[in-house]
This record gives sequence, structure tokens and C-alpha cells, in this order.
Amino acid sequence: MKALTGLLLFTLALGWGRAFADAPLQPLDLGGSQRTAADSPTGEILADKILASEILVGDLLAGEVMAVAYSGFRAGQHPDRGDGAVNPSAAEILEDLKILVAHDFNLIRVYDAGENSATTLELIRRHDLPIKVLLGIWLEAEFSNHEGCSWLDSPIPDEQLAANTLRNAAEVERGIDLAKRFADIVVAVNVGNEALVEWNDHMVPLDNVIAYVRRVKSAIDQPVTVADNYLWWIRDGAPLAAEVDFLSVHTYPQWEQKSIDEALAYSIENIEGVRAALPDKPIVILEAGWASVAVEFGDRASVANQTRYYREMLEWASENQMTVFFFEAFDEPWKGDPNNPLGAEKHWGLFNLDRTPKWLVND
Repeated sequence: MKALTGLLLFTLALGWGRAFADAPLQPLDLGGSQRTAADSPTGEILADKILASEILVGDLLAGEVMAVAYSGFRAGQHPDRGDGAVNPSAAEILEDLKILVAHDFNLIRVYDAGENSATTLELIRRHDLPIKVLLGIWLEAEFSNHEGCSWLDSPIPDEQLAANTLRNAAEVERGIDLAKRFADIVVAVNVGNEALVEWNDHMVPLDNVIAYVRRVKSAIDQPVTVADNYLWWIRDGAPLAAEVDFLSVHTYPQWEQKSIDEALAYSIENIEGVRAALPDKPIVILEAGWASVAVEFGDRASVANQTRYYREMLEWASENQMTVFFFEAFDEPWKGDPNNPLGAEKHWGLFNLDRTPKWLVND
């Protein structure tokens, strides 16, 4: 009975999301050149679509080898953790985007379809920045994984899971809207981030993820994918692989106790494992990184090791023509334990919190 109720709620949520999702964010006054409704005989802002055949060629997305994951939260800022978000300003996001362009990053990944992502897309268009975007749709927990996730101390209440299901449906519709409105910038859409792997705190049943993927694919022209840990794809990914346009894989040798001498070979092994298990789909690495500071990793965490891993991944990806989204652009102090400033989650950035590069990226 409980499973039937959950299925009914999920079905209703998808319908509710289509009908009652948040209205599209209005264009912001962000400076730069602007296209307005007057430019279109239909009264809509027009976007020149990127041909699907040009977006994904083999394992190469938008013609870029090394891309970067971007989230712009600075000191004192954070996403909504139950009591509202403190977001970066448009000026701060624009500063970040210009830094990335200056260091030859022309493809970025954002993780949700919320206000920050909408502002990022608006800024790219209005300032004519040479950046394409892999847009995220963030999925919250629809199943309480308190028995599988080490940091979930108690079950997530049923009413919270029900509310999350409604929010997820609305998030899907926001993602569809952004992908359509910014079809000249958004090259692909990712539905859910590590929402399937057994240790996560925001688990979504596989059937629901597949339903979300089908909804997005039915509504947009860009390729659609789902990002998860390499081992999940190898063991459990076949049903989802049949639905997505390409496989989005995360690989983190540092989290798996590998030394920097073992790191590249281990990441390659991860990707080759996914390829062997699911040979008929392109693969893009949506996260691969190396923390520069981390009490969890001891002296394996260093700028020198981050530099080496980045450069070795770049060389390998160039030779194999595969896109790699390095995790991540900037250090983010809101992540992890607030009482542990040296925790790994805060120090994956290629750039410091003050926006200075940790080393000469892409020099």
C-alpha cells in the first residue's frame, strides 16, 4: 500500500510540475547587449539552437576536452539548506565567468535549474561570453537512505519525501524551460547528481529517475544524461543507459585511497570498466578532481598533486577525445563540516576562495 501511494504521488507530482512549476525567471538587468521580445514576431526571445549532431561527437561534448564544474558560492553564501539560500550576486557570477574564460574554460557544468543557474545563463548571453553549459536538474531525496548513507542519522520523514517529490517535478520543468530558452548555450541536460549510488543522502528510485529522463527528452532537443559514480554504472546502470544519450561518470581516486602515482591509471580503469559493462553509449566524465587541502587525505592533498592529476587527465583525455569536467572551479567554504575548515569538501577548486589560481591553470 505504501509503495502504491508513493507511485500515485510521483505520477501526480509529474503532472503538477508541468502545470504549476515556478514561472520562468524574468530577464535580469545585467548589462551587456540584450535580445528582447521585440526582436521576435511571436513576442518570445529567440535562441539559435545548436545542432544535436554538433553537440556530442563520440565522447566529446561541444568540442571541448577539459571543462569545469561551476558553483559560485563564496564566503557566507550557500544554497538553500532549509532556511533559504544566500546567493552570489550577478556581479560576482560575472567575475567568475570572466576568470574561467581567461583560463580557456569554454564549457561549464552547473548543478540545478534554480536562480543561480538562470543568472549564469543570462550573463553568458548578455555579455556574449564564449561559454557553453551542461545544465543540471537537481533531484532531492524521494527515498530515505538512512540505512545506506553514513551521515543520515535518522529516517527522512515521509512528509518530507512527499514534498521533495513535488519539488523535483517542478525542478524538472524549470530545467526544461531553461534548456529551451537558452538553446544556444545549453548543450546538454543532466538529470540528478549521485542520486542513485548506494551511499548517497538524496536517493531517488531508479524508475523515477527514468521517468524524469523521459520527460526531459520528450521536451528538449539537447542530449540528456544522468551523473553518477562509475561503480553504480557498472553494476546497476544498464536500464538507465538504455534511456540516456550518453553516460556521465564520476571518478575520484583520492576518495578511494589512491596515491597520486596511481590516480590516472585508476581513473582510466574506472572508465574502461563502464565501457566494458555498457559498450554502446558515449561516456563523458562529469566529475574528476583532486583536493588541494584535506585532513582526510593527509599529504596526498596538495596543490602539486592537484596540478599533476589535472595535467595527466588533460593529456589522456586529449589523446582519447573525451570530455572531462574537472571538479571544481572555485573552493566552496559552505560544504562539509562547518567546524572543519580543512575538510576536503571545501578545497577541490582550481581557484582559491579569493579567485586567485592555485597554479597556472591551462598555462
